[in-house]
Amino acid sequence: MSPFKSSTGLDDNIAGLLCYLFTFIGGILFLAVEKRSRFVLFHALQSIFVFGSIAIAQILCGFVPLFGAMLSTLLSLLSIVLWALLMIQAVQGKWFKLPIIGDFAEHQMRSMK
Repeated sequence: MSPFKSSTGLDDNIAGLLCYLFTFIGGILFLAVEKRSRFVLFHALQSIFVFGSIAIAQILCGFVPLFGAMLSTLLSLLSIVLWALLMIQAVQGKWFKLPIIGDFAEHQMRSMK
């Protein structure tokens, strides 16, 4: 957890949870509002990258004949699993990094400050 409290007035773990609860929209909101907590900024960025990527992949699945619907269903299941996992990790105060996307989010967070 961050040594600082979130500039939103929420505990870091609750703010991290809210970044994921509203998928990439929550991430965008907390990225715009948060000024101090690196924990919240990390989870906001990871939320944007994860759920934004899934949304783009869902759209692209619509252009794939025959297997597009199956791929879209698998992405939906993956999205639900990731959503639950990331919310649980954030509310427990863990810096849970997904492979590739988590590294990218961490790199972006470090370049912001």
